[in-house]
Formats: sequence, C-alpha cells, structure tokens
Amino acid sequence: MAAPRDRLPLAEQVEQLLAVDGPLPIVVVGDPVLRRGAAPFDGQLEPALLARFVEALRRTMHAAPGVGLAAPQVGVPLRIAVIEDPAPVPEEVRLARGRVPQPFRVLVNPSYEPVGAGRAAFFEGCLSVPGWQAVVARHAQVRLTGADEQGRAVDELFEGWPARIVQHETDHLDGVLYLDRAELRSLSSNTAVAERWARPTPDEAARELGFELPD
Repeated sequence: MAAPRDRLPLAEQVEQLLAVDGPLPIVVVGDPVLRRGAAPFDGQLEPALLARFVEALRRTMHAAPGVGLAAPQVGVPLRIAVIEDPAPVPEEVRLARGRVPQPFRVLVNPSYEPVGAGRAAFFEGCLSVPGWQAVVARHAQVRLTGADEQGRAVDELFEGWPARIVQHETDHLDGVLYLDRAELRSLSSNTAVAERWARPTPDEAARELGFELPD
C-alpha cells in the first residue's frame, strides 16, 4: 500500500505532484496544511526540482487565475510563494488601491514588518477560500525580507496593492488565512461583490453592511 502523500519526504511529495500534467490542485480551507506554519526552505528540494516546482506554482497561479500562490496552497508545507500581477485595472482603481504591475517573482523564507502606521482596507479573496471575499485592513507599506529561488537576499519595500499581496502570501506560510484578519460583516460572495460592491474603495459596503474602516 502506498504511503499517504503527506507522510512522504518533501521531495517525494513534490515529485508526485509534478507527475501529473497541468495546474496543481489547490487546497481549500479546512485542510490542516493551511493552518500549520510551513517549514523554512533549506535545500529540501534540489535545484532542478525546485525550479520545476516553482514553474508549476506559476502555471497554477495563472490558471486559477490569481496574483499569488503559496506552497501550502498546493499541499507542500515549505516557505515558498510566488507572486505576479499584471494589474489590468481602470485608472480609478489603480489610484485608489495603489495597484501597479508586479513582475513574476519567487519568495523564499519571506517575512514582513510594517513601515509606518498607515493601514488600507479593501475587499480581498483567496484561491483557497473560493467564492468569497471580505474587507481586510492591512499595512499600507511593509518591508519584506527573505530570498529568491537562487538564494539571493531580498530586502525590499512594498506599498499599496503589492504590499497587500506579499502580506497575504507570507501569512499563508504562517498558517494564517485572510479571513483571520477580515471584517467578517463584510463577508460577501463573489457575485455580491461584483453586483453591489464593485467600487474602487469599500466605503459603500462599510455603510450598508455596518462595519468600520481604518482612518
């Protein structure tokens, strides 16, 4: 009898995942892997396997589609995430949310800390919580540290929507979902967001649903 995938060494888990063509299956809320802190990456995957895994994360993120994906979201408890955002949004939305294009990049062992006291609140969703969105107040600017897939150090400031993306994906590596930080009175189906709350800011939703936004 084959061993369950989550009892195999990480390299074997990843090899099994990559044995199937196409996007990787995305783990959804309720799976314990999303609630456990991921292990720091320290060479558990040899370079060629790491490169294949990163490419599979990229393909899966694009297919979903999403702007970020963390390894635990495909069942692999390692501190690795990918982000990419072409930011195809109207100018009004870009200005309100600070959403600017982000190139594809790999985050290995990332962590963040706030820069300043500013916070911004917007609707946010997650590929592991399909069908729903909620307003989350996050740090408006963060300092992200860690490494890339080549082991080169990353130490960079992010602000606006890119700061939101790196916070969301790094939280996944700590077993934190956006729902843990959300204003639950704002919780809305994707349909409701599209039909009622498709505004550059969530001000109207806050008034109608009865929750407060940060100053």
